[in-house]
Amino acid sequence: MEQQPLSRFFGKTSSGDSVMCIALKYGDMTCEILTYGGIVHRLIVPDRLGNATDVVLGFDTLQEYEQQDYYIGALVGRCANRIADGRFLLDNVTYTVAVNSGPNHLHGGNIGFNRKIWTIDSISSSHVTLSLDSSDGDEGYPGHMKVQVTYRLEGKALTISYHATTDKTTICNLTNHSYFNLSGHGSGSILNQELQLFASHYTPTNQYSIPTGEIATISSTPMDFTQKMPIGQRIDSSFQALVYGNGYDHNWCIDGQIGVLRPAAWAYSRETGIGMQVNTTLPGVQLYTANYLPENMQGKHGAVYGSRCAFCLETQHYPDAIHHPNFPSPILLPDSPYYHQTQFTFFTE
Repeated sequence: MEQQPLSRFFGKTSSGDSVMCIALKYGDMTCEILTYGGIVHRLIVPDRLGNATDVVLGFDTLQEYEQQDYYIGALVGRCANRIADGRFLLDNVTYTVAVNSGPNHLHGGNIGFNRKIWTIDSISSSHVTLSLDSSDGDEGYPGHMKVQVTYRLEGKALTISYHATTDKTTICNLTNHSYFNLSGHGSGSILNQELQLFASHYTPTNQYSIPTGEIATISSTPMDFTQKMPIGQRIDSSFQALVYGNGYDHNWCIDGQIGVLRPAAWAYSRETGIGMQVNTTLPGVQLYTANYLPENMQGKHGAVYGSRCAFCLETQHYPDAIHHPNFPSPILLPDSPYYHQTQFTFFTE
């Protein structure tokens, strides 16, 4: 029997760069990764009846990925989430970066890691390691940073491992921005899907999603997901954080020791019986309920996406951590490599 190729041509960018699609398989799970942005293009898991179900949003063509600015499926860096006012101080030098989200810097700037062509370093039927060289001054960040990200299917899990080094003090905060819908990527609202977050605190923000610096308890607020409950149960309450975010778009402080793989989130669809456990070594997780996706957005295979048709669980450092000494530090030093891991384990019941 002829062996299927591990990668295939997916398309050319508007600037003429070739993009490959890598197909990973392990047991009854399949994952497709693009070299453009390191995007998780498909993630197919069986539902309770054994039907193959694609649980991440995406597009059919490279042009559609290029034209959208919602970071769908992509690797995000150098600094995921926000930096207030697009500036920060390191080693007594002030650096300015793009202001691309209101008055703030978001997800690495105008041409962040989500818009770069990644190099395939190693590949097998169940893993791919992608690498990227980010030069000194890239999007305003100091230091020549080398990044490697490995996607691996094993057992019932997709594991993403992040590694980075720098030759000058810089900021590093890497994440994956997949949009999940455990009923299937084209099935509509996720508000009835259930969620649990293993976090007893969150970071309140101002109206521009910049943390105030407080690490606040979730007790007796709609931010409390310590018990499993529908995502939409309190999403439209008048709680100030939800008003600012038009729903959930906030960072939770994951309980337990940073650097140790530990539970961050659990999610479940009663419709398909598909569940997902998220474990990570990172300090925080940003829950985003796709509040700002446009209605009638055309997705893969004729699917139609819209507001609150997916949720993101972006494991990462806290937003704007560079300006808050009481937050875990996002600073990367030349003699201390960045290494973190996030694991998405699927089950049915």
